[in-house]
Amino acid sequence: MDVSGILDEHKSKFKSIQVDRLIPVEFDLGILSCFDINMLDENKLRSNPTTRNNYLKELSREGAQQLVNELFSLPTTVDEDSYYATLPKPTTVLPREKPVPKEKPMTRWEKFAKIKGIQKRKTSGKVFDEATGEWRLKYGFKGVNNDDQKPWLIEVPGNANPYEDQYKVRREEKKERIEKNKRRSQRNYEERVAVEKGMKPHEMRKRELQKALVLSKQSTASLGKFDEKLQGEPKIKGIKRRFDPLVGSADKEKSKNMDILNKVNKGVTKSTVLNVRKAQRAINNAKRAKK
Repeated sequence: MDVSGILDEHKSKFKSIQVDRLIPVEFDLGILSCFDINMLDENKLRSNPTTRNNYLKELSREGAQQLVNELFSLPTTVDEDSYYATLPKPTTVLPREKPVPKEKPMTRWEKFAKIKGIQKRKTSGKVFDEATGEWRLKYGFKGVNNDDQKPWLIEVPGNANPYEDQYKVRREEKKERIEKNKRRSQRNYEERVAVEKGMKPHEMRKRELQKALVLSKQSTASLGKFDEKLQGEPKIKGIKRRFDPLVGSADKEKSKNMDILNKVNKGVTKSTVLNVRKAQRAINNAKRAKK
């Protein structure tokens, strides 16, 4: 029985895996990409949408087919149920979306560990709970450390009150440890910010305290004018009123009086003079009211 006709008919349903290009296509298999610099057919691109879409789909299929052909030429490794191709190193330099992150300064613990030669060992974050027969997290939500009733029996220390709830004591100690870790984290953050600004941590803290002191004194009715001065307190710099001298140039005094007279003749009063700050404040208040 001759089945060549059936095979040819079945073969005609599929596209050929051989793709010919006038200019050879460049590949970068490290990032699974190919670069085709051949000219496009402008007539097909400017034709009706159906022809244009079919043309673009055919170009995409041929590009993908060429990439797959190159992948099959790479050395492969065989696993239990599949084949894996070993990709080469990328040759195309891709631009970064964001700048290279700056190296973070080491914390106090990291500096101490580096001096003492302490190396971080990776351990599992779960432990086996024999009571439930399940693996549970050591810390955090549903962690073993959150079981206030474990252990079910706690020995009362010799110097402790025998009527004191030891479970409550453990909870209070846990809260204190959490607060201590928060303070350490805040301290490390402040030191890192100070290093980034090129300052010493104690100088940064001193400046923040001085700023807080100035703000607290401004909360009084006299804006801190009659408050008691502290030792080493910096002098508050602000806007001072400037008064004209009692005895001055006659020309300046004459011009000043003429300006006042001209305003009176023209009918210029406080209500007619535009206060830019007040107008801007009114506009901002109106915008907030609309929101």
